[in-house]
Amino acid sequence: MLATFAIEIILAIYTVWRYKMNVLTRLAVTMLVALAIFQLCEYHVCGGFGLRAREWSRIGYIAITLLPPLGLHMVHVLADKPRRRLVVAAYITMVVAVGYFLIDRTAFKGYACTGNYNIFQLGMRPAIVYGVYYYGWLLAVIGLSIRWTAELKRSSKGSVKRLGAVRGLIIGYLVFLVPTALASTVKPETRRGIPSIMCGFAVLFAFILVAYILPELATRRTRKLDK
Repeated sequence: MLATFAIEIILAIYTVWRYKMNVLTRLAVTMLVALAIFQLCEYHVCGGFGLRAREWSRIGYIAITLLPPLGLHMVHVLADKPRRRLVVAAYITMVVAVGYFLIDRTAFKGYACTGNYNIFQLGMRPAIVYGVYYYGWLLAVIGLSIRWTAELKRSSKGSVKRLGAVRGLIIGYLVFLVPTALASTVKPETRRGIPSIMCGFAVLFAFILVAYILPELATRRTRKLDK
């Protein structure tokens, strides 16, 4: 967990150092930091720095709650789609979810520290609603990415770089969704630790984001060594 935290923070710092800050790079950095915060919270879920498991769980869930709307916003930027009403709707639901975790002290009903992953136990109803929120927006990102990839292929004005970046986002999402789905299918008992397992695989998404997606469209900072 600490190694993953360090990797994602280093990737975020590298992004700030390598690229000029615009909408795309700010989204990328926020996603990387959110993933890193979850790993740190997961490491300390059984106590650390004077905070109890409940506080660490609350912070960790708030961090990952940011991710689906950020991904939806990112695919709009990558595909150059100016109308973003769906993005606004996603951010509104994000604010509601974050508010819930900040206000409701009974959101989490239990915690468990295991050798390979940690378990954050939401109440049954909150877990169902949160699952709809999280997976709903993730599927929306993948669906729009596939749709806009097809549009970019057909368009005479379609950017090769934009096409590659959107494809990269699809791959990035699949590399952590598919292994998580396989793990929960092969071992149903791991479903209790899905947030932990998913964010563990999400480090692969972080590498794809920084090594493939950003180089396609992000603007590099001008440095003497580049001249």
